[in-house]
Amino acid sequence: MSVELFQLKKRYVGPDGAAVPVIDVPEFRLGDGEQVGLIGGSGTGKTTLLHLIAGILAPDSGRILFDFADESGSASAPADRAKAATSADGAGTVDTITATAASSVIDYRSPAASVINYRSAATLSAGRVIDITQLSEAARDVFRGRNIGYIFQTHHLLPGFTALENVLLGMSFTGRPSDPAWAKHLLNEVGLVDRLHYRPGKLSVGQQQRVAVARALANRPRLVLADEPTGALDPKSAQQVLDLIRRLSAEVNASLLLVSHDPTISSQLPRVVSLAELNRAAG
Repeated sequence: MSVELFQLKKRYVGPDGAAVPVIDVPEFRLGDGEQVGLIGGSGTGKTTLLHLIAGILAPDSGRILFDFADESGSASAPADRAKAATSADGAGTVDTITATAASSVIDYRSPAASVINYRSAATLSAGRVIDITQLSEAARDVFRGRNIGYIFQTHHLLPGFTALENVLLGMSFTGRPSDPAWAKHLLNEVGLVDRLHYRPGKLSVGQQQRVAVARALANRPRLVLADEPTGALDPKSAQQVLDLIRRLSAEVNASLLLVSHDPTISSQLPRVVSLAELNRAAG
């Protein structure tokens, strides 16, 4: 699955009531299975940009396109995708768009209908492009739960749950049955197979972040978004977490977009993009 941004803009209201531009991205593309590092300091819009891509926030204007055609090897051209995303209804409202996950298809209805239907299906027809800016908040939440893994700078694990339970929790937003075997596999991959039943308070900071990585991969996402995932770690733990994120993303064939202020982290990815250059509002 590839991701494309077109003319994406987001503003916040400052203390004086004036609009403050935070995101102004003319165009950006993350290819299917590609791993990209975004580097930028404080105030360059790193977290806001990831929140927009994840559907946590809605932009003021612009398009965020998820192209599932890449998974069938028949990706459409950027111009065609942009045209398709802006032509629904002639008024910017998408009646029905569809996204897959493993063995099911979700129909995301228009915000007016506020209906999310699940139905069995084995495949997705080629050429499907989804613009999440046209989805209701509830539909964006479902889309994110099934297709996106998010890794925060701090782990955000539930303190009353064990490592295994926290990873299983990451599966609860997919609409599919939980898969304890996959959860245990992920925790084994991050080196915590002997800590399955430990609560976060009994784990080191590095171990907590590794559980968070496993949780982000629990839904077998098509896209992994990592927001300063190594920022709170010592250099050795940071390298371990980065390696795990890259390896597990590749294992599930997920695209990876990782933001960091640290060039020693972002430079290890195959492509590095400066947020100061990508985001015109960062200046």
